[in-house]
Amino acid sequence: MQSENRLFGDAAKILTGAAGTIAGAAREAEAGVRDRAREFIGGLDFVSREEFEAVKAMAVAARDENDALRARIEKLEAAAVPKV
Repeated sequence: MQSENRLFGDAAKILTGAAGTIAGAAREAEAGVRDRAREFIGGLDFVSREEFEAVKAMAVAARDENDALRARIEKLEAAAVPKV
């Protein structure tokens, strides 16, 4: 009976070791895939979220300035045209 328990214990140790090895290999594979995906995406000229948000803010500011300048021009043109 003691030899059966030892057999199960040895089998459990082997399976535990194999599970750890498989988990480590899976982590390494995932890291490798992640690195290759970053390299691939980096070569496609994608922009980061921070860059996108910065350009978006610049566009909003430019649009606001454009609207203010348009209103100013319309006011100046209205003042320059003599009323008959």
